[in-house]
Amino acid sequence: MNITASEVNNLRQMTGAGMMDCKKALVEAEGNVEKAIEILRKKGQKVASNRADRDAKEGKVVAKVSEDGTFACMIMLNCETDFVAKSADFTDFANAIVDVAVKGKIKTMEELQQQTYNGRTIEQSVMDLTGKTGEKMTLAHYVCLEAPKVFAYNHIGNRLATILAMNKNGEKIETAGHEIAMQIAAMAPVAVDEAGVPQDIIDKELEIAKDVIRKEGKSENMVEKIAMGKLSKFFKENTLLDQVFVRDGKITVAEYLKQTDPTLKVLGFKRLILGE
Repeated sequence: MNITASEVNNLRQMTGAGMMDCKKALVEAEGNVEKAIEILRKKGQKVASNRADRDAKEGKVVAKVSEDGTFACMIMLNCETDFVAKSADFTDFANAIVDVAVKGKIKTMEELQQQTYNGRTIEQSVMDLTGKTGEKMTLAHYVCLEAPKVFAYNHIGNRLATILAMNKNGEKIETAGHEIAMQIAAMAPVAVDEAGVPQDIIDKELEIAKDVIRKEGKSENMVEKIAMGKLSKFFKENTLLDQVFVRDGKITVAEYLKQTDPTLKVLGFKRLILGE
């Protein structure tokens, strides 16, 4: 299969792997980038965890909380260029969509698309802005959370945002919620705890671990045990409560929550980043 230098370089930028390794992986994957990334991982390559950030589409991610603090939502509005993404029209429209969603406590993308903005539906307004800018616009994602207390965090530049749901309100919890929302932005957990990790992710991590272990020459009767150890490490690094708290490297997020309030719980979270 003919793999271009541009494709190889793109994979290298996404993963940090060597040029020849990237080319071989793309050939083996028949040009499929995601499969190539998995092949690199199985061969023991250290793949950059921030590949989505480097390959981001343009646009904005915006999160907001309702006035009563019980509903949070987040959108991703995409366009083609950074120039348009930074324009006043695009920024105002993205913020307006979130305002509409928060005010109506909208639950789904379908419902949001049909809400009215300046006499037009959101869906029609996206098309109107497409015509005005000459660039394709897409309301790519909409997520929301409802709970006794919710939080929203917008990272500088609006390329990344998070929303967080907690089980109770209170003065100390305001600080904790903000800290945890930033933790989610920085550390990209896949779930609140081990029980929340989707089975397909667990299966994939085990498969990759076993392939790496076998290539290291370990005996077959040791493969399962070592793989489970690697999975345990994955859980610690990728589930929110088990992660090291970024503000204090000596404790976990779970321990930080317990110090704040022994009954404080994270009910759920959402994270959006351009390119995902």
